[in-house]
Amino acid sequence: MIKNERIRIYPASQEQMEKCIDSETDEELKKAYSEMLEGCLAHHEEWDWYAMWMIEKMDGTHIGDFCFKGIGAGHNPEIGYGILDEFQGQGYATEAVKLALKWAFEHPQVLAVEAESDPDNAASQRVLEKCGFLATGAIGEEGPRFIVYKENNKP
Repeated sequence: MIKNERIRIYPASQEQMEKCIDSETDEELKKAYSEMLEGCLAHHEEWDWYAMWMIEKMDGTHIGDFCFKGIGAGHNPEIGYGILDEFQGQGYATEAVKLALKWAFEHPQVLAVEAESDPDNAASQRVLEKCGFLATGAIGEEGPRFIVYKENNKP
C-alpha cells in the first residue's frame, strides 16, 4: 500500500477484481478489468504490473482505480486511470498517478512510464502534464501518447 495525506493506492486481490468485473455495467470496463485479471493470472509473479489498483480516500471510500498495462523486457509500462464522477476535479487522479510513478520508478528496470489519453479528455491530459508526462507526438489506440522519464534518465 502506498499513501499520502489524502489517498492510498494498492493492487487489488483476485477476489476484489472478480467482484469489480461481476458488478461492472460498462461493457468496455468489464472487458478491461477481465483482461487485467487474465494478465495477473498469467503473470502471477508480476501481479502488481497487471492488477487493477484501488484508489481510496483515507477513510476507505473507493474513488477510482488505475492499472499498469503489464511490464515486459525492453518496454515501458503504460498506465491507465479513472476517478469516479463524484470525485473528479479534486486532484485525486494527479495524486494517484504521482504515487504510482513513485512506486514504478523504485524498480530499476523502469526507466519511463507511458500513457494515452482520449484526444477530447483535456482533464486527463492535464493530469499527465502535472505529473511530468510529455506528449510524444505519436497516436495510440486511445489517442495521443505521453511519456515521463525516471528523474535521472531523461534524454
